[in-house]
Amino acid sequence: MPSIRVSEAASFLGVSDDTIRRWTENGSLTPVKDDAGRLAVDGLELARHAQKLAQLPDDPHRTGSSARNRFVGLVTGITMDTVMAQVELQCGPFRVVSLMSSEAVRELGLELGSVATAVVKATTVIIETRQGKGSA
Repeated sequence: MPSIRVSEAASFLGVSDDTIRRWTENGSLTPVKDDAGRLAVDGLELARHAQKLAQLPDDPHRTGSSARNRFVGLVTGITMDTVMAQVELQCGPFRVVSLMSSEAVRELGLELGSVATAVVKATTVIIETRQGKGSA
């Protein structure tokens, strides 16, 4: 399993290095040493911990859907002309931007500070790593 240095783990979870250290001290994460002997955490354990922390609020308007990528958040920006609009949501640590008609913005009653859900249904998802060996 890959080990993740404390500073990187903190960056991935949006917390301080001290928070990661506290989690290793209280048993929330198991401390390990990296190749250089520095404090680190197991990558898989960190990923599972991140999943536990990443619980977004329930979608108050949830309906049946095949889309699994749903991000509940707050509207933080609307740029609109007569035909098209750009709507920005802050969904936890993620900024989600949608382009839609201005008519849709009005019909949905979107305004700054309102709660909305971004639903993402994509056929292509690109995953990158630092250790990649090139394209297949």
